[in-house]
Amino acid sequence: MKVILVRHGQTQWNKEDIFRGTIDVDLDETGIRQAELASKALARIKIDAVYSSPMKRAITTATIIARPHGLPVQTERGFGDFSFGEWQGKSRDEIRQQYPDLYSQWETEPHKVRFPGGDSLDDLRDRALPALERVIDAHSPDGTVVVVSHRVVTKVLLCAILGLDNSRFWHIRQDVCCFNIFERDSRGRYIIHVINDTCHLREIAAPGERLKADF
Repeated sequence: MKVILVRHGQTQWNKEDIFRGTIDVDLDETGIRQAELASKALARIKIDAVYSSPMKRAITTATIIARPHGLPVQTERGFGDFSFGEWQGKSRDEIRQQYPDLYSQWETEPHKVRFPGGDSLDDLRDRALPALERVIDAHSPDGTVVVVSHRVVTKVLLCAILGLDNSRFWHIRQDVCCFNIFERDSRGRYIIHVINDTCHLREIAAPGERLKADF
């Protein structure tokens, strides 16, 4: 079974460095264009199903990807975004000022952080990995599914299937609307093909511009 794990397209809050989490922000115009380019890149691949986080920014991305295949988008709560609790709706600069110690720990020891009123990375892993396993088990071993989710979710899932604990969270980069491709073989082993592929977005990136990474 092959999985194409996609981070959703850009939102205005991505551009403004505002923590989103469980606040339901939709794609901006650039994000919609990114989703269209992702859809174009996947249009020639036989896809059996498209799954999404229940949040608007993921559903919009997934709907655009699913359209050429005539597939419905199936929502899965396990792929919903990470809760940053009290940090949500605040900019990175605000968080640095209001929570300097916790922000420093988030950057250096993310696996030890539980956000005030929110999640820990272990909480997320405990719901997202079983959701991925359920999706894979529901389809033919030779099939291909698309899963659209969020940067913290995709990073935690990639750590899990690579056999890494959540202390390695920052070792994986996830740009907006990137592709990650992997398979689970007949022995239950995960085999990685691609991580953080954004080649399909090149035509809308200005010369020298780096797509927004890890935020």
